[in-house]
Amino acid sequence: MKKVRIICRSSRLSLLQAELVKQKILLLQPATEVEIIGRTSRGDRELNVNLSALDGTDFFTEEIFTALEKNEADIAVHSLKDMSATHFFSHNSFAVVDRDDVRDIAIFNPDILEKIKNGKTIIVGTCSPRREEMAVDFLKKALPQLHAEIKIETRSIRGNVEGRLRLLREGNYDATILATAGLNRLLRSNIDAAIINSLLAGTKLMLLPLIECVPAPCQGAIVAEAHPNNIVATDLLKKINDPDLFEDAYNEKKEAYQYGTGCLQRFGVATFKTKYYKTLYAAGIDNNDNQFRKWSGLPDIDISQGNIFSSTDHMKDFFVYKWSDEKGRIDQPVVFVANYKAVQHDSATAALIHATIYASGTKTWFELAKQGYWVQGSADAFGFEWFLPALEMPLFNIKQNDICILTHNEAAKRWKQKGYHAVSNYQLLAGENIELVEKIAAADFIFWSSYTQYENYNQYCKLSVKHGCAGGETAALLMKQTVEPVIFPTIKSFEEWREYFTRPLSVA
Repeated sequence: MKKVRIICRSSRLSLLQAELVKQKILLLQPATEVEIIGRTSRGDRELNVNLSALDGTDFFTEEIFTALEKNEADIAVHSLKDMSATHFFSHNSFAVVDRDDVRDIAIFNPDILEKIKNGKTIIVGTCSPRREEMAVDFLKKALPQLHAEIKIETRSIRGNVEGRLRLLREGNYDATILATAGLNRLLRSNIDAAIINSLLAGTKLMLLPLIECVPAPCQGAIVAEAHPNNIVATDLLKKINDPDLFEDAYNEKKEAYQYGTGCLQRFGVATFKTKYYKTLYAAGIDNNDNQFRKWSGLPDIDISQGNIFSSTDHMKDFFVYKWSDEKGRIDQPVVFVANYKAVQHDSATAALIHATIYASGTKTWFELAKQGYWVQGSADAFGFEWFLPALEMPLFNIKQNDICILTHNEAAKRWKQKGYHAVSNYQLLAGENIELVEKIAAADFIFWSSYTQYENYNQYCKLSVKHGCAGGETAALLMKQTVEPVIFPTIKSFEEWREYFTRPLSVA
């Protein structure tokens, strides 16, 4: 094929996504002429109409599909989250060629803290029922608790990324929620970065967590499609397809299909990957108004006849906190708070006043918010190193040397040995809780929420005990001790596994 015609929506983001596909084709066939055709979709034209009032699905892709059918183009490029599962599972050929960060980002006007202090209602612009359902409840707990009650109201907002940011800047809303992937792609473009940066200037950002605010199925993924009769185009798609990304997208669409279709979805589906596992997570409200939460690919072990001990049930019993009189010096502009206990002492207050703060998980996030801190995001309890690529993406552009990990003494030593900046302001001293020791000694399976727990209490375990933990630093350190732990995606996934996947005779 001497010339390839690529069609997409006419927005800047869509054109950038088409350009990415173009470059992949040119890498394979440098002599090929590639033309990009922009076309306005029904979803782009009817900006004054709420998506819930539009009939059918594929509001942003239908005209593009038609162009392929009429042979007006060879390849169509879409944001895969905008494509219905019905179409994705149709007779056309598809290639998933790229995927960026899957999370949502909440963007607030500079005066947001004053509005919270004064008890004003925060107006959040979104046209997504999923974001309305999940993000509003989360933000009420995640925003700095500077007033007795944080009131949030959602209002419809339509348009492309730049348009929504302009509406925010003009004061029509106090906040809006966008897909992080789109912002990252625009910020990588020399043409668009200056515009986006100017629109983001002075705003406050909040990267929404994956578990509490589950992304839309296939969010962040770019898909290219061709009509099966176009043999040359379908052959090209086979060559530029990423099999791993395609598998994830297929599974997410398949999982989502059973809960409902269309733009009115109030649930999300996401694939989580670490060096230890890959799992699929779905949560929200289905089209029959049933609330659900489901993890796929959790460990398949049978300990239903044994005692399960979870450290999460006894967090106050493991250690006594000994605070340091010395104020650890934090020179970095970004602080990753590993445990909210670290900021309950005066030694951390001065360092955090002007810092950009991230949390290890939402429990720490909410505790920081209660103390009035603005938290920009969290590692979702997957671990700091898993979260580091998110900090380095264009939206934040934070380098490793800009970050200080605030944690306890032993953990700080371990992080420093790995080349990270770390500061401690407290020590964990093992308590003398006889009842706790007896429960550990009687357990057949122990879930540790931190390596320090294992380090101080494993001496009381049965030789035959099975150990479990969440993925991340705890798993890595247990393996260094020649322990082969049963690894769960997160603490919350373990708790669901314990509740729904086993029926133990006794739970310590």
